Amino acid sequence: MSTVDSNQSLNNILDKLGIQPQQQKKRADGSALGQEDFLKLMTTQLQNQDPFAPMENADFIAQMAQFSTVTGITDMGQSLKGISNQLSEFRVATATNLLGNSVLVPGSQAYPDADGAVHGVVDLPAASGMTNVAFTSQNGEILHIEELGAQPSGLTGFSWENIPQEVLQQNEYIIVEAFADQGEGLEGVSTSVFGEVLAASTSASDGVMLDVKGYGDINVNEVVRFRQNSGS
Repeated sequence: MSTVDSNQSLNNILDKLGIQPQQQKKRADGSALGQEDFLKLMTTQLQNQDPFAPMENADFIAQMAQFSTVTGITDMGQSLKGISNQLSEFRVATATNLLGNSVLVPGSQAYPDADGAVHGVVDLPAASGMTNVAFTSQNGEILHIEELGAQPSGLTGFSWENIPQEVLQQNEYIIVEAFADQGEGLEGVSTSVFGEVLAASTSASDGVMLDVKGYGDINVNEVVRFRQNSGS
């Protein structure tokens, strides 16, 4: 068999194993090996082997298969990196769509939205026979009480709409407190409020962060609900 036929036969085997020719797969750096490099290594190995104990064909096939596996892992890593970059871009685009809208954050400080209303949820660990939400100014004045009545366990939504102009003009946050009677009289329960998203940013360490009015930076992964504001 001629040298040309031998090389062609070996190339066919390498192609079946997924080892691409050097000219088809450019090396990203000096450490990466292509088919031409692999052939040089194999030729050198053949020239320097012990003629009385030559390497078995199975050993050559095993080496080629191992090289193919490494090549496949490298390609897979590049593919995963590309997918990761696409997901990052998608997260940024999603966060951008939240600008001007509101996201639900745990807390009790609420700023009225563009419609002059405050929205949020009460987290009830058990069913309540009576549930009230009190809205208080920063100086302790009770501004409004929303009576929600009996509620099952879980999240219960609330809102205070048509907030008086004198309250809105103060441009200050309103303190939200919830109380529920779960069999032992009215007791305080935790609340979450909708806060307006002012800006979005991204970093390699923290991912996508949302700047929420009154709460600062919040990771977008912590957002479980959002509310579309009027005009958004």
